[in-house]
Amino acid sequence: MTDRTDRDVIDLSAPSELSPSEPARSEAVATDSKPADGTGAIPADELARITDAVVEALKTVYDPEIPVDIYELGLIYKVDLEDDRTLKVQMSLTAPGCPVAGEMPGWVQEAVEKVDGVDKALVDLTFEPPWTPDRMSDEARLALNMF
Repeated sequence: MTDRTDRDVIDLSAPSELSPSEPARSEAVATDSKPADGTGAIPADELARITDAVVEALKTVYDPEIPVDIYELGLIYKVDLEDDRTLKVQMSLTAPGCPVAGEMPGWVQEAVEKVDGVDKALVDLTFEPPWTPDRMSDEARLALNMF
């Protein structure tokens, strides 16, 4: 991916500074327990490729009631690639009573498990912190006419 904003950066090689208890921010951060110098079990160039592919996979998942993908909506809170190539995704929904609450984590799991280099995905649904429209990207705001 070449046109990234701070929000679009998912770094699978550096520890996350975002914890679920922090206020919502307009960036999705993914981490791994490996050092940032690329000396972990997964080479740095492969991590970069997997990162881009995970973002693209997440962008294929849509809330059926909103014409914007879940990544641009800011529903992805954290992504963590373990050395055993298990991808852990922490996500939220726009509201706890979302009609697809039982299905969307499965859609996310299915999408990211297709990424070459990911062996298994685990999706954790959280409402801490609660999602707010502040988490949406400018692209999402434009698509939803929310400027």
